[in-house]
Parts: sequence; C-alpha cells; structure tokens
Amino acid sequence: MSDNQKSEKLALIRHSVSHVMAQAVTRLFPGTKAAVGPSIENGFYYDFLFPPPPEGKAPITAEDLPVIEAEMKRIIDSRQDFVKIAVSREEALERFAGEPFKIELIQDLPADTEISIYENRDAEGNTLWADLCRGPHAANTREINSAAFKLQNIAGAYWRGDENRPMLTRIYGTAWENPKDLKAYLAFLEEVEKRDHRRVGKEMDLYSIHEEAGAGLIYWHPNGGRMRVAIEDFWRQEHYRNGYEILYTPHIGKSWLWETSGHLGFYKGNMYSPMEIDNQDYIIKPMNCPFHIMIYKNKGRSYRDLPLRWAELGTVYRYERSGVLHGLLRVRGFTQDDAHIFCTPDQIEDEIREVLRFSLHLWKVFGFKDIKAYLATKPAESVGEESRWNQALESLRKAVDAEGLEYEIDEGGGAFYGPKIDLKIKDALGREWQMTTIQFDFNEPERFDMTFVDAGGQHKRPYMVHRALLGSLERFFGVLIEHFGGAFPVWIAPEQAAVIPVAENFNDYARQVAAQLKARDLRVTAELDDGRLNAKIRNCQNRKIPYMLVVGQREADQGTVSVRLRDGRQMEPMKTADFAAYAVQKAESKSLEL
Repeated sequence: MSDNQKSEKLALIRHSVSHVMAQAVTRLFPGTKAAVGPSIENGFYYDFLFPPPPEGKAPITAEDLPVIEAEMKRIIDSRQDFVKIAVSREEALERFAGEPFKIELIQDLPADTEISIYENRDAEGNTLWADLCRGPHAANTREINSAAFKLQNIAGAYWRGDENRPMLTRIYGTAWENPKDLKAYLAFLEEVEKRDHRRVGKEMDLYSIHEEAGAGLIYWHPNGGRMRVAIEDFWRQEHYRNGYEILYTPHIGKSWLWETSGHLGFYKGNMYSPMEIDNQDYIIKPMNCPFHIMIYKNKGRSYRDLPLRWAELGTVYRYERSGVLHGLLRVRGFTQDDAHIFCTPDQIEDEIREVLRFSLHLWKVFGFKDIKAYLATKPAESVGEESRWNQALESLRKAVDAEGLEYEIDEGGGAFYGPKIDLKIKDALGREWQMTTIQFDFNEPERFDMTFVDAGGQHKRPYMVHRALLGSLERFFGVLIEHFGGAFPVWIAPEQAAVIPVAENFNDYARQVAAQLKARDLRVTAELDDGRLNAKIRNCQNRKIPYMLVVGQREADQGTVSVRLRDGRQMEPMKTADFAAYAVQKAESKSLEL
C-alpha cells in the first residue's frame, strides 16, 4: 500500500470515528446540537452546542471523555453500517429540522450541489443516527478498531471561525488502524509535551510574557538573553563573511511608506493603528523593506554598486488575534533576520544560489539537516512583466537543483509581486516547520521608482529579493527549544558549565575555577549554596547545563576539575586550563556534541 493510500484509509477511519463520537455525544447529552466533524491530520474533531448547564458548571469536562469513549466502543462493537443516501434540499431541511447548524449548511449549498446524508444503521436496517455529510466513510463500524482511538481534549471554537457567531465545544480525538500505532502516537505526544517550548522556557528561565505590555510580546530573561546574544553574534559574523552590510532602521514611519508599498491595502488588518505625530499619521513598522528602500534611494546608484546585500535584525509589530497567539511561535512583536538584495538582472541567478547556499549552511550549523524546498509560482493575480517572472522562477529552480534539494512545486503559491522559495525543516521529532523564505519582488521597485544607471547610461529597475533565513528570532527560538528539548549545544547553552563544590569549605576553589573559565569567555556559574552535592547535580541536570565540574580536596590540591556531562557520563579529571580549552573549542567550532 502506497503512502497516499495509507493516508486515505486513515482519513476514512477518522471521519467515521468522528460520526461515531457525535452519535455517542448526542445519545449521552440529549438536546445537544451537532455542527461539523471532519478528519484532520492525526485525528478528528466534532463541534457541538450543548444545552445550557446548571449555574457555575461547564457543559462538558475532561472527566466526561472516558464516558464518551466507552459509549463509542459500544457503538463500534454493535457493527453499524454507514449508509449514504442522496436527498433533495427539501428532504434535507426536513430531516434536520431543529438542527440549526445543519440547516444553515444546507441553505448555503449551491443550487446544483448533490446533498447526501450518512445514516448509521443496525443489523435490521434501523437508522440509529444520521449526519449531513459528503463522506466517504467506512462500510461498517467493524472496520474501526475500538482499541485504536482516544479522545484527547476539549476546546472552544466559534461557529465557522467567526467570533461574532456562537461559541461551540470542540472535542478532539485521534484514531489509527491498530493499537500499536495509537500507542506510538501517544508516546510521540508525550515527547512533544516534554519539549514544549513554553514549558521548557519556563523551566530554564528563558523568557516570559506579561499582560502589562500586551499579549504576544516577549520579555527575554538573562538566560534567554545570553542565548540570543550568542546567536545574533554568529548571525552578524556570518553575514559579514557573506558580503552583507548590516542596517538599523526606525521602529515607526509615516503611513505613506506603507501606502506606497501596498502593504496598507493588503495587511491593514494586521497592522497597529496609526498614531498622530505633528499632524501626520505614523505607523509602527510591520516590515522593514520600505526603510531599506529609503536607504537605497538616498543617493543615485550605478550598476557598479550592485549587488547590494543589506541585512537587519529588525523588530516589527503585527496585530495577531489573541486566539492564535502561541508562546514564541505566534507573537505580535518579533525580530526578523531580514535582508534585501538589490541587483541587476544578470546578477540575479548567482545571488539566489548564494542565498540558498547561505541558508542551508546556517541550518546545518544549528543541527537541522532534513530540509525540503517549495517553489511557489505565479498566482492568478500578479504584477510584473511575464519575462521577469519566467527569469525569476528559472533562477529559483536552478538554485534548488544546484544544491540537490528535494522540492515540490507550489502552483500559484507565489505572492502577487513575485515567486519564492520556502524551505521547511524537520526537527528531532520529525515535525516540519516552514522557516526560510527567498522572495522576489517586482512591486516595490516600481512603486518606489527605484533605479540604477546601467553601463550604457540608461536608468533601469533593479531586481529586489526579500530574504529571511531563520524567519524571526522568536519563532526560531521556539523551534530550537523544542528540537533540542532545552539540551542545547555548548555554543548556544545559556549556562555552559557549573562548578559544584562537594562541601562549603571548597567554595573558594570553586570561585577560582569559575573565574578562570569566565576569563575564557565561557558562561559559568558556581553553585555555592548549602545544598547537598547530589541535589546540586540534579538541579544542574534539570537546567540542562552541558558540563558540571565537581571540585573537592583532590581537585583543589591538583588544580583540576572532575567533569560530569549532563547526560550522566563522566570524563577523566583534567586541569582547569585544559578543560577551558576543551570547552572553548567545542563552542567555537559550533559542535553539536559535548
């Protein structure tokens, strides 16, 4: 069976289980109105409107899920058939009288749409439950393994995603072909929970979010700050090595910048409201590109000046609805590792290949090697000459081919102003994250009347490329935390080593060791509290410190440290200077190993 066939079979099972769940819920909670219940990646859900509960109680809680599961198993074991019947619009409206969500769905269907109902029937052919559905479904509930599904959690969901419509109760579940696959998936979810960046970030004291600044804005703590400095320093160093110059631009600008760029028309709903300064509207910046264009236009440009590679760790602000905010992964204020390249048409192919090579280099340094490209082509509505689109798309394709990257074509997925390459990485748990974007722009050079003088003295439009390698630092940190589970490589780790005296009378020697290591620019703490040795070691392991240096009488006499790794392994005792050299080498080489 091919992967596609397996996916189709699982989707059919999950959709069928969602109907079984709806049958069980409406049986256990009379008066409940059913909305919709599709299969989704790894599972299914169904939305319900429960009858009003008694004062101070929820209509349903997590404690009800095992009861619903038990009823679902009884339904599955009763071997009900899923039977599809086609009905007229009038019949459908009559069948679902009293079900407001079904009635609305029927009324919204185009006139020529076939309307079908799936009935759950017993062995005698009696209809036990029915749902408005296109299908497909399993032929009979015996195709569902009653030991291979589990209800997971309850959430709120607005009807049709509209916050002005009723709030429904959504019950999520997962379903698989067999109990072995279910067990493996639940173990995966446990690992995901352990690595959740919100949990690890709190345990390691990396960052926090406070309503005093508003939701979606990040407070970086000292530990998170150390990590950020290490990564930003590496980022700047690599950009200088790759021929970039680094810019710094303001956080606000006059609204006409975004009117000119077109962003105000397309993204106004995601931009913060203007503020009036000196009788003019200013906007806190949602992106950096108009400012980089202003620097370009600060003086005349010749073909001899190009290419210009300008990068900025620019903090931008975009209004996201509170319901979609998620730790570091979805925020309202974030720092883009942004860059713009301005070049001539004959330089574009080499520039794209260089950007792609640079991006792959960075990802591999951070320990990500499973990378796939998506090549997004021209959408139905676009700007720019056809010849430019063709040249740009071919440049992107050649760059991907040259790097030997696996890629898919995302037909019509480009922005209206140019095609793009998106790179998706897989983390340690096999999850795919969309990170790098390399984006052509035929729009802004035209709108801002950008030019350069070519060899013949003619004014021409430069090519412009938007480029974000890590995406945003906040989202990248979230992915990085979950990839490593907080056990970061030495060069990133907020605390690289901890010096742990076996007793209080060795505190002075511990301080000396820490001072020697700090002199080598290592991030070191001395654990000088009066706790027991084992407790100190356990605490440092929980903080995922790469190296724990235990010191006592022997170490003080010999000028050494006993090195314990965070995974419990022991190294041979070594002179403090030798350990410092060892740790510095690991950090400077960006090694992924301890």
